[in-house]
Amino acid sequence: MIYTITFNPAVDYVVHADKINKGSVNRAVREEIYFGGKGINVSLVLAELEIPSIALGFAAGFTGNAIEKGISSDNITSDFVHLDSGFSRINVKIKSDTETELNGCGPEIPQEKIEEFFKKLDKIRDGDMIVLAGSVPPSLPSDIYEKILDRIGIRKVKVVIDAAKDLMLNVLKYKPFLVKPNNYELEEMFGIKLKSTDDIVKYAYELKKMGAMNVLVSMAADGSILLDENGKTHIFGACRGDVKNSVGAGDSMVAGFIAGCESGDFEYALKLGTAAGGATAFSDGLAKNKDIFRLLNQL
Repeated sequence: MIYTITFNPAVDYVVHADKINKGSVNRAVREEIYFGGKGINVSLVLAELEIPSIALGFAAGFTGNAIEKGISSDNITSDFVHLDSGFSRINVKIKSDTETELNGCGPEIPQEKIEEFFKKLDKIRDGDMIVLAGSVPPSLPSDIYEKILDRIGIRKVKVVIDAAKDLMLNVLKYKPFLVKPNNYELEEMFGIKLKSTDDIVKYAYELKKMGAMNVLVSMAADGSILLDENGKTHIFGACRGDVKNSVGAGDSMVAGFIAGCESGDFEYALKLGTAAGGATAFSDGLAKNKDIFRLLNQL
């Protein structure tokens, strides 16, 4: 089984307006609501690819209930820890001539609820996969990724990490199956400026030397690079299309890659990940099955 973890899930309220005038009442021309967070996004795209997963994390209040109900309607099984106070965050995204985001902070997570969450990790068995994605809320310990992997211990679990800087660097010692930085995160990790494909390959290889089995570097419109566990380097360009949305594209690439790994072929996994990321970038929401496989034929 695949387990995805979202510490701070959200209701994304997307508002489209012809123009925004500061200090005035503005009217939307259309609006959408999505339920997400990086781990949930991975689960949603996995479901489009007919791969089951279980979404773990924390949910609170009426928005937490809405998130659980919403992802359940998309065939996602969740096993959230329910908080007794606060509410899961609402992220507001205003799209007009520019795009403006205001992300909520989310609820406080008390220590006893963290312990309840850790107990759920005991269900994970040899051969399962766990996806750790995104930042850590202030009310959780900054080393919670490490605590999670310590809790899993000697079980033979494949670990996928999609996080920035120290969150990723500090867990490389656990030899994760996959890490997926983007090129800017790779620059931040090593305090350098990447000027060429060779530079990206060089520093991706540094992550392998530090413990990562497979390193996937996403580069938006410039495509992606994979250094696989067999010592091969794969380079793909991006799919062709009109970009509408950047939210969730990286999560979709992770989901596509995981689904593609079922074949045992890393080149195919990268292709499917690239197609899934593109399908999200070219949509208002997350990638749908038919769009993923339509783009797969481009590669």
